[in-house]
Amino acid sequence: MIKQTQPFSIARIESYVFRAPIENPVKTSFGVMNDRPAMLVRLEDDAGAHGWGEVWCNFPVCGAEHRAHLVDGVLAPMLLGQRLQHPSEAFFSLTRGTHILGLQTGETGPLAQCIAGLDIALWDLAARRGSLPVSRLLGSGASAEVAAYASGINPGGAVRTVSEARDAGYRAFKLKVGFSNELDGSNTREVISGLCSGEALMLDANQAWELREAEAFVKEIEQLPVRWLEEPLPADRPAAEWAQLARISSIPLAGGENLRCRESFDAVIAAGFLAVVQPDVCKWGGITGCFQVAESAIRAGLLYCPHYLGGGIGLLASAHLLAAAGGDGMLEVDFNPNPLRECLASPYPVLSEGRFPLPEGAGLGVEPDLEAV
Repeated sequence: MIKQTQPFSIARIESYVFRAPIENPVKTSFGVMNDRPAMLVRLEDDAGAHGWGEVWCNFPVCGAEHRAHLVDGVLAPMLLGQRLQHPSEAFFSLTRGTHILGLQTGETGPLAQCIAGLDIALWDLAARRGSLPVSRLLGSGASAEVAAYASGINPGGAVRTVSEARDAGYRAFKLKVGFSNELDGSNTREVISGLCSGEALMLDANQAWELREAEAFVKEIEQLPVRWLEEPLPADRPAAEWAQLARISSIPLAGGENLRCRESFDAVIAAGFLAVVQPDVCKWGGITGCFQVAESAIRAGLLYCPHYLGGGIGLLASAHLLAAAGGDGMLEVDFNPNPLRECLASPYPVLSEGRFPLPEGAGLGVEPDLEAV
């Protein structure tokens, strides 16, 4: 049960944009990241307590700067001075307050992402005020660590990357597919042939295929031990297409990072074509919305695995959510080099044998090291 909090008012909101150069671009079926961006928000209440949140901003190339302008110019004036009885209140009031603006501008996604980041910061602030980790504010039965897997494995050099992730302590891995059936199939087989006992492989197509292409791919690899196939179809394809693919696929389907409202999550959970439900805490919902989705998914007998690929604050928020929600899900940890992951979440937890420990401190348990960026 979520604990009650003491009322507080927001006195200050600051936005921070970071970009870190990388040697090897991060490749997906729809685009390439040539640097690693991050956009953080810092909230402070009238008593001086503070909290940090993160806003999804990987795409397009101007995404971080654009979302910072949305926070500063649109959302901050709506939130400043609000007297909140609970950190979840602002998620609902900001969502209602920007509904028509989102329809008018077509900015529903960026607005939802900014609201998600502010929501994370509010939970961090409220938990710090109560001297509790966010996971314990969400529920007293939260675990102290969560299972984790290495994500973002590019199609080039996949076997080598999996070996490096194994050496770093991971025991499950997620490979990018959606480039060509020949490349995807050979990569999948090669990685699986090198797995050790107890290890697992997942695949992520990043919405690359139409139904016929997805059907052809799942038939090609149906005999392989793949734990799940993520976003084989675009998120906005009809439920009937997803259901048809689920019927013919021996591999469980996963998705959810690109759904934008509670009603959409309720619909896919009820439909049952997803075996793995993956809301992204920095894309929609923040902690308020994603925790509700996680509870619904677990009650329905589905696997809740938070989607995440960004900086350190969002990763820690995902870890606290998973620890509080329970179940057998795994934390997604991008294995590509990203200095904004470690330095924006200090002290950064050290993974061991596939387990990611939560920090012991209040709130998210970490603080951005702004001097190291």
